[in-house]
Amino acid sequence: MARRILLTGATGQVGWELARSLQGLGDVHAPGRNEMDLLDIDSVVRTLRDFAPDMIVNPAAYTAVDRAETDEAAAYQVNAVVPGIMAEEAKRIGALVVHYSTDYVFDGTSSTPYREDEPTNPQNVYGRTKLAGETAIATSGANHLVLRTSWVYGARGANFLLTVQRLARERDELRIVADQHGAPTWCRTIAELTSQVLVQGFGERGVDADFWREHGGLYHLTAAGQTTWHGFTEAILDLSAPEKRPNVVAIPTSAYPLPAKRPAYSILDNDKLARTFGVRAPDWRDALTLCLA
Repeated sequence: MARRILLTGATGQVGWELARSLQGLGDVHAPGRNEMDLLDIDSVVRTLRDFAPDMIVNPAAYTAVDRAETDEAAAYQVNAVVPGIMAEEAKRIGALVVHYSTDYVFDGTSSTPYREDEPTNPQNVYGRTKLAGETAIATSGANHLVLRTSWVYGARGANFLLTVQRLARERDELRIVADQHGAPTWCRTIAELTSQVLVQGFGERGVDADFWREHGGLYHLTAAGQTTWHGFTEAILDLSAPEKRPNVVAIPTSAYPLPAKRPAYSILDNDKLARTFGVRAPDWRDALTLCLA
């Protein structure tokens, strides 16, 4: 019998890639907003119960970091309440819930990559709501896999890569923050590694509950290496080779104030994922090269 996989957010950048990478793992059902509206709890529960999945994969999120500062209720609903409900339903039917979180659960005061067991201290509403979602899943009793990632980009949707390419066509100069350090992570890398991990937890009759009781939990999944937004911009322009290359000026965070505070350092340690599942993401620059090929 085919494994039944319910995938949220399939029109988003990570969800779009997951819709493709998960195809070989089972029967993927990707409801649109008209079927499952994350701001409507009844529709979420109804969809989960109608489809009765073996696995719930949830990349859907409220990701507008600055807008969340004045729209906390919606961010909390999508990032915390709904993941908790998904986990409760997964527990009820014996399904696995796979969820994605963020480097923004940390405050950025470290000087070494953050491990999964290090204290969290989110500095903005987005980070707090994502952390609340992690907690709701972890305390639900459901078998789960929570993957924290960072600086997600891709060839579709709204993200830093596409913004830089657009601004490069429109402007002669780009002023880019150079004192925030992170790991730009291609959405396809996230999807492909997710599938490589999930296939290890399948048994003859579907999802192996014993496997996930032992190996499930919280993991970091980001590209290897690190850079700054300024360094990322320079790499994008190097690889995109625009007809007219703008001058890229390095600026401090203080010169570009935004409603939501960002961590100055949010590199995540991916060793636990590699030790447990034998998978490791490529260097951020190598992945960017593939994305722009």
